[in-house]
Amino acid sequence: MRVLVTGHQGYLGTVMVPELQRAGHEVTGLDIGYFADCVLGETAPAPPTLTVDLRDVTVDQLAGFDAVVHLAALSNDPLGALAPQITYDINHHASVRLARLAKDAGVQRFLYASTCSVYGAAGADLVTEEAPLRPLTPYAESKVRVEDDVAALADSGFAPVFLRNATAFGFSPRLRADIVLNNLVGYAVLTGEVKVLSDGTPWRPLVHAQDIARAFVTCLEAPTEAIYCRAYNVGTETNNLTVAEIAQSVVEAVPGSTLAITGESGADPRSYRVDFSYARKELGFDAMWSIPEGAAELYREYVARGLTADAFFQRYTRLAHLTSLKDAGVLDDELRRVRIGA
Repeated sequence: MRVLVTGHQGYLGTVMVPELQRAGHEVTGLDIGYFADCVLGETAPAPPTLTVDLRDVTVDQLAGFDAVVHLAALSNDPLGALAPQITYDINHHASVRLARLAKDAGVQRFLYASTCSVYGAAGADLVTEEAPLRPLTPYAESKVRVEDDVAALADSGFAPVFLRNATAFGFSPRLRADIVLNNLVGYAVLTGEVKVLSDGTPWRPLVHAQDIARAFVTCLEAPTEAIYCRAYNVGTETNNLTVAEIAQSVVEAVPGSTLAITGESGADPRSYRVDFSYARKELGFDAMWSIPEGAAELYREYVARGLTADAFFQRYTRLAHLTSLKDAGVLDDELRRVRIGA
């Protein structure tokens, strides 16, 4: 297939593109380049790229593709809380517009990167795709809105599928340090301490970036009837752990590190355990990476690639990096590039 990947220069996209290429697909990327230079180590050769803001995509740019893999978004809760309207403009409105243009251009499949955080405060019971959606943040709310609006576009020639990814972890050459396992391992490597700011009790489902990429390949190649207007949780039940349990895996992976659960940020209302059986039964997909394996991988890569505190807390943290681009005049207040290539 000819596949367009939006956000291909991000944390997940940098892992996704090689996985799609290995599966034999012809990949083109679309990215404005917020994080193109946020590299730790070496990236794979870049695919052909459309350098365009997601809000400015045209129908002509989407012509000729068989599928769109839509990853591009403002990608975490702190950023969404700081600029909720921009989060809705990019994550919701621009995403639905992209899907509508893709349909108009004759694209047959639209694979959307949603999130398990749509379940919000679900408690300790395992939630399936039929569970009530209780988004607690602008980021999660934007994902729910996209699922609803894009589902309304589905017809015999346009098949969307919504992949509700668990919280990602694992090494990517375009690192993110502001997701839980990646953050805890990096902090431990740099300071010797595994520091948890909450009380450690919330449940989190985690999934490796490579497993997310495999899930997208699976949905790209599955029969249309298996993915048509469906939502699939992406992950594995063994990676449903409390934040304290995740932190303990980091202690075991980083030699000499110690655990500190401070509770200084108070109780975190986001707590959910997720059932991933539908993807196993209907798609034959199951995530492979465990949290201890991911913690060990991150430790190896951080040490081997010389991770520094400045890069960890600035370049690889989404909110800090975008703030630095605004302060440097590269982005305006709407997070648009002042000039392409800047």
